[in-house]
Amino acid sequence: MGGWGEMILENILERSGLVKDREYFMEHQLHDEWGNPMRSEGEDKKMRPDAVIKYPDNRHVIIDSKISLNAFTRSIDAADDAERNKGLNEHVTCIKKHIQSLSVKGYDDYSKSLDFVMMFIPSEPAYIAALQADPELWNYAYDKRILLLSPTNLITSLKLIVDLWKREYQNQNANEIAERGAKLYDKFVGFVANLEDVGDYLTKAQNKYGEAYKKLTTGNDNLVTQATKLKNLGLKTKNSLPEKLLTMSEE
Repeated sequence: MGGWGEMILENILERSGLVKDREYFMEHQLHDEWGNPMRSEGEDKKMRPDAVIKYPDNRHVIIDSKISLNAFTRSIDAADDAERNKGLNEHVTCIKKHIQSLSVKGYDDYSKSLDFVMMFIPSEPAYIAALQADPELWNYAYDKRILLLSPTNLITSLKLIVDLWKREYQNQNANEIAERGAKLYDKFVGFVANLEDVGDYLTKAQNKYGEAYKKLTTGNDNLVTQATKLKNLGLKTKNSLPEKLLTMSEE
């Protein structure tokens, strides 16, 4: 039921609020710190766990869902208590074998992983039945740094991870807002300085304009008066100075 378990696992992940290939990855090949594909020393196979969930601090949680529920199914379909108990015992034995197999895969060699691996049992009744049949089963797994998870446990754990990511993105947004605010303020200060320079240049230009204008109309030999006298001496011109300037020069 490995494929079925993976399907249930991915369905829960899709509905969790985490984004695939950003916060979680399916059938993800693990790499060492040099970028080389990691292999399990115990099985000499590439390390491709069923799912990897990424935490904001770049640590990873590894989830395995390849668990057979055939013995549990037989216990449900059993015709009497003896057959039912036999099926449950086989169910517990199957889970223990998978715990042992998972513990030798060497996932703890992965530098980004947490100190434990999540072993997902995709059926809530199968999970409960196993713990009822062997109350020490959870501790047995935990001693091997494996957490047994049912769908309910997994959903609860994912909600906590989603909340961590929400806070992380809020912090990132706050940092980006602060950075953009600082850049905007610096730009604004520069803009004000440039605007003040423009004002100074305009004031200077206005003063120069006034000085130049005075040269046109003030004084006995202002430019307008001299130009008018030249015209009166017989210059052939097509245009005339504005009356306003002539009046001001005469005054």
